[in-house]
Amino acid sequence: MRPFRSLAIAATLLFAAPALAQELTAAEQAQVDKIVTAQLAATGTPSALIAVVRGGRIVLAKAYGKASETMPVAPATAPYQIASISKQFAGAAVLLLAREGKLSLDDVVAKYVPGITEGDHITIRQLLSHTSGLQDYWPQDYSFKAMATPVTPQGILDRWAKKPLDFAPGTQWQYSNTGYVVAGLIVEKVAGQPLLAFLQQRIFAPLGITAYDQDLAIGPHFPQGYGRHALGPLRPEPPAAQGWLFAAGELSMSAADLAKWDIARIDRTILTPEDWKIQETPIRLNDGSNSRYGLGVFIGTQDGRRMIDHGGEAVGFISDNLVFPDDKAAFVVLTNTWSSGAASSIAQALSKTLLPPAPASAADLAAGIRARALFDQLRAGQLDRTQLTDNANFYFTPTAIADYHTSLAPLGTPTSFTQAGPMRLRGGFVLRSYRLAYKGKTLILSTFLEPGDNGRFEQFLISPAD
Repeated sequence: MRPFRSLAIAATLLFAAPALAQELTAAEQAQVDKIVTAQLAATGTPSALIAVVRGGRIVLAKAYGKASETMPVAPATAPYQIASISKQFAGAAVLLLAREGKLSLDDVVAKYVPGITEGDHITIRQLLSHTSGLQDYWPQDYSFKAMATPVTPQGILDRWAKKPLDFAPGTQWQYSNTGYVVAGLIVEKVAGQPLLAFLQQRIFAPLGITAYDQDLAIGPHFPQGYGRHALGPLRPEPPAAQGWLFAAGELSMSAADLAKWDIARIDRTILTPEDWKIQETPIRLNDGSNSRYGLGVFIGTQDGRRMIDHGGEAVGFISDNLVFPDDKAAFVVLTNTWSSGAASSIAQALSKTLLPPAPASAADLAAGIRARALFDQLRAGQLDRTQLTDNANFYFTPTAIADYHTSLAPLGTPTSFTQAGPMRLRGGFVLRSYRLAYKGKTLILSTFLEPGDNGRFEQFLISPAD
């Protein structure tokens, strides 16, 4: 059975989680080190850069392992290739220009870049949301033959953006690096300067971010990307020739620098709050279905929390970036091999370890108060049978009530009483579990409630924790 994370239930009757601390404790730092080193060892990943944001500021930026053959110890300031995480910066550039009235998200592509298939029907919004129908030029997880030769953005468009569309614009969602190359060219035409120069002026310099064109972030003074064939030895990966990522994923930076961008997202700076919301709003397809993708970011939830995330894969590098804006938290993980999923595994583990229990809903709070009250009755040898269904009343015989009383009363008051995991539905009932902590002992309470505010308990079972 999958374990559930604890949730605080009610401050008056239950022990709520403490306020989120700014700095990592020594115990949390030890957990982080254990998570990262274990994943690197298990997957053969040479190195990882991580950054943790809590309370809206960076509380940890650290490197683990080997960055390259010439950098046996990875520095925390090393610029790793963040690949497709770059897309949200291209999306931000478009939003900045739209805010200034220099373009509209609903302008058609043909207004700025000629020769694109159905360019008079594809909008900039569809480019950024992967709903344009343009065929992706790099779906492979390896370097294909053409990537050994330098290319220009126009060269990519000439080969891929003039093919028949994979679907009519707006009817499907399909990841397309090609769409972002088109978007990058639009930014350059409207801004009158190279995309990277625009990003440097409008985003990187104001935030104090040191960013590189990944085509130039190669050589003995930069991290090396690695790969392996099946379970074979780890080998350095030759980088792609210049030009292959452009607006689709051309940036290199440290984990701490990417975290500065995450803080801008949390604080709603650089872009207006309205434009951040636009980037983080999932695009609806023509049939009304949710694409779960905005303008350069995925939008989802984790344990009930709103999460903005994106990963990136470049030649020999994989990265992951999770942002929880409402919790003022973010987790950045950059790795230098594309032959393992360590980046995602580490980011998920860090977020689940370092975020506090998710806040309970009003229904969970009310149910927790009722569960605690009934528990206190039973340990005192009493029972309000109006709170029980006929089946639960049948279960709680005088013998059952006596056993609850004689076994629970000696334990005294639990030191904590917390919901374990989200509520679930089964058999017409709402299921919730609780963890009851005592000194040296933990109990599990399993409850089934009828739906509704005044639903009765169908089940109220106590057992030792595993």
